[in-house]
Amino acid sequence: MAFTVSINGSPRSVDVDGDTPLLWVLRDVLGMTGTKFGCGMALCGACTVHIDGNATRSCITTIDNVGDSKVTTIEAIGTTPAGAKIQKAWLDREVPQCGYCQSGQIMSASALLASNAHPSDSDIDDAMSGNICRCGTYGRIREAIKLAAQTK
Repeated sequence: MAFTVSINGSPRSVDVDGDTPLLWVLRDVLGMTGTKFGCGMALCGACTVHIDGNATRSCITTIDNVGDSKVTTIEAIGTTPAGAKIQKAWLDREVPQCGYCQSGQIMSASALLASNAHPSDSDIDDAMSGNICRCGTYGRIREAIKLAAQTK
């Protein structure tokens, strides 16, 4: 089936089955490999993208459920105000170690900051729960989100 999806501000046409996960459309059909496969069950957060600004697990979101929504991936998150702040803070706080989970972490953190300019520790915990970091950089992730929230 043919679908036209708005990805990072541009219409993209794909010919896939309607039940194809957005993750595989991004990675395999469109060649956008910044969004990672982790668990395939929406448990780890590696595949997080924004759909209409909301952090969404692309491994369980089928292409036919995207519809007219706007999809933003890690490739374009730096063009948003919250995403640019988060990416800079990530570097300033040296968050990544192996880096595998980082695109999902950044997408979740950017969605949080876009909806809540001054998140509390509880807000951060809630927004970032379900994003797993095998390297355990959770402390630096929290510091980076707090730094980004202080940035004007």
